Amino acid sequence: MQVRTDDRPRTAASNLRAQQAILWSTPVVALVLLVLFVSFPGFFPPMSPNMSAQQVADFYRDHTGMIRFSQVGFNLCGIMIVPFFVLILAQMQRMRGQSHIFAFSYLAAVVAGATMFALSDIFFAVAAFRPDRSPDLIQVLNDMAWIMFITPIGMLVAQFVLLALAVYFDDRGDPVFPRWIGHYSLLTAVVMAPSACAAVYRDGPLAWDGVVSFWLRNGAFAAFVIVMFFVLRAAYRRQARSEAVAA
Repeated sequence: MQVRTDDRPRTAASNLRAQQAILWSTPVVALVLLVLFVSFPGFFPPMSPNMSAQQVADFYRDHTGMIRFSQVGFNLCGIMIVPFFVLILAQMQRMRGQSHIFAFSYLAAVVAGATMFALSDIFFAVAAFRPDRSPDLIQVLNDMAWIMFITPIGMLVAQFVLLALAVYFDDRGDPVFPRWIGHYSLLTAVVMAPSACAAVYRDGPLAWDGVVSFWLRNGAFAAFVIVMFFVLRAAYRRQARSEAVAA
């Protein structure tokens, strides 16, 4: 369906309003997710992979209420961060010099990452669903939840690499994102990649409770979201000015 010429300014304005709504809802979503993250008692400090089956079972029995609250909240609200990454996608589609395959591949990586996160919520919730079950079964569910939460890093690394490639291939005179975002995105991918080893190690910085796999991984992701919020705000403002002139 073709858009009539006199409808283009209206369509552009609607697109900008939608971007603005998503952009300014992001701090609210981030605050909600931070509250849920802090409310899960197994994150501060993160549970050790070396806990015995009985210790894991005792943990779920002693903290059943807060575990259920945090995981139900993540199940409801975790997906709310996806529009932020779709906003990045929308700006990637404004780039020139690349066939948009980076943008569509980026979307696939975002969806895959959100799915893995949702599955980890489910495993945590199932472990807390019957805290009186066999300690060995609770330990298995806990292992699955943690490994699903920390180690499926490939789609996140793909997101950062695809964004970097799109930035490098953007040959606009006034690029959508500054070139340093490509460097920063690749650096974030490098920093987060080692957490895939949490599926192997039970001790040290690469274990799921380690400095690299837990703190550096999650800190790097949070820092990336904060940085991209301001970068997206600047890109949105430039787009609004350019389209106002074009209209």
